[in-house]
Amino acid sequence: MDDKNYKRTINAWSMYDWANSAFATTIMAAVLPVYYASVAGANLPGNRATVYWGYTTSIALLLAAILSPILGAIADFRGAKKRFLTLFAMTGIFGTALLFFVTTGDWLMASIFFIIGNVGFAGANVFYDSLLPHVAKPEDVDQVSSKGYAIGYLGGGLLLAINLAMIMLAPDNLTALMTRLSLLSVAVWWFLFTIPLWRRVSEPPRRVFAGEEDSSPVRAGFSRLAKTFREITKYRELLKFLVAFWLYNDGIGTIIKMATIYGAEIGIGQTALIGTLLMVQFVGIPFSFAFGWLAKKIGTKNSIYLSLLVYTGISILGYFMSTALHFWLLGFAVAMVQGGSQALSRSLFTRMVPKSKSAEFFGFFSVSAKFAGIAGPFIFAVVGQLVGHSRLSIVSLIIFFILGGLMLTFVDEKEGIRVAEAEEAALAQA
Repeated sequence: MDDKNYKRTINAWSMYDWANSAFATTIMAAVLPVYYASVAGANLPGNRATVYWGYTTSIALLLAAILSPILGAIADFRGAKKRFLTLFAMTGIFGTALLFFVTTGDWLMASIFFIIGNVGFAGANVFYDSLLPHVAKPEDVDQVSSKGYAIGYLGGGLLLAINLAMIMLAPDNLTALMTRLSLLSVAVWWFLFTIPLWRRVSEPPRRVFAGEEDSSPVRAGFSRLAKTFREITKYRELLKFLVAFWLYNDGIGTIIKMATIYGAEIGIGQTALIGTLLMVQFVGIPFSFAFGWLAKKIGTKNSIYLSLLVYTGISILGYFMSTALHFWLLGFAVAMVQGGSQALSRSLFTRMVPKSKSAEFFGFFSVSAKFAGIAGPFIFAVVGQLVGHSRLSIVSLIIFFILGGLMLTFVDEKEGIRVAEAEEAALAQA
C-alpha cells in the first residue's frame, strides 16, 4: 500500500472514533441520563429512576461482556472483523434512533433501547480496536491509536456542544422535543461518519487453523476460546499487562464516572459541571496527539507512568476541591492524560497480540476492562458511606494508580511482542 492510500486508510479508521464517540458523550454521559430521570422516569417514586438506570447500565454491560470474546473468536475464524463491526454498529445506531420515541413515563422503553444501543456500541468497539494492527504499521501503532482518541474527542465534543445548545436555547415547551432530536442526531452522526471506514478499510484476511476446516463458525469460535484459555501462560507478558491495565483503568474509569456527581455533592453548579465536561472533550484532542509523540521520545510504558502520576495528583487534589475553579482545573488535568493513557494502553496491548487473534483478544480486553471496572465505584461508595462524605473516596483511588503502575513495571514489552510475532508466524505455517 502506497503512502497516500495508507494515510487514507488510517484516516478512515480514525473517523469511526469520531462517529461513535457521540454515543459516549450525548447518550451515556450528558443527555440521556438526565432525560431518563426527569422525563422517561418522571412517574416513578423516590429515587426509583436512578435505581432503574443503574440496572439498565449493568445489564447492557453484562450482555456486551458475555458476547464480545465469543463473537471475537468467531470473527477471527470467519475473517469477518469489519462485517461484525458493521453488524454491531448498525444495531447500536438502530437502538439509539429508537430513543427518539421515548416520552414521559416510558422508562422501560428507554431502558430497552439504551441496552440495544450500548451492546452495539461496546460490541463494535471490540472489532474496531481489533482492526488497529491490520491498518497501522507496527512503528505507527502508538500514533494511530492516539489519533483515533483525539478525533473521537473532537467528534463527540462537537455534537455534544450542538445538542446542549439545542436543548438549553429551546423554549420550555420545546425542550423535550429538542432532547429527543439530540438523541436521534447521535444515530445519524454515527451512521454518516462510519461510511469512510466501510469504504476504505479492507477486511483483514481470513486464517483457518489446522483442524478447523470443517468446523462451523460457532464451534470454531468456542474452540479457539478454549484453546486460548489453555495456552494463556504462553502470553505471560500480555497477561501481566492486562492485570496492570485492570487496576489503573479502574481508577481512571471511576474518576470519569464519579466526577460529576462528586462535584455536585460539594456544591459545584450545573453550568460548571457541563462546561467542564465539554472542555475535557476539546482539551483532550491536542494532548492525545501529544502522548503519541511522547511515546516515541520516552517509550510507551514511561508515557503511561507519567499519566498515572498525574492521575494520582488529581485524586489527592480532589480532596481539597471546593470551588468551581478547582473543578475546572482538575478537569483540565484529566483532559491532559485521559486520552493518552487509554490510547497508549490500547497500542501496547495491540503489539503483544497475534494479528490472527486480534478480535478474540480485544474481546478479552474489552470484557476484562468492564468487569474490572466494578471495584473502583464500589470502593468509592463504601468509603463515602463509612465517613459520610466523598472526599476520602476520591483519595482512595490512588491505590489503583499505584498498584497498576507497580504491576506495569513487571511487564517485559519486548518479550510480549516477540511471543506475539512468534505465535503469528507459527499460525501462518499451520
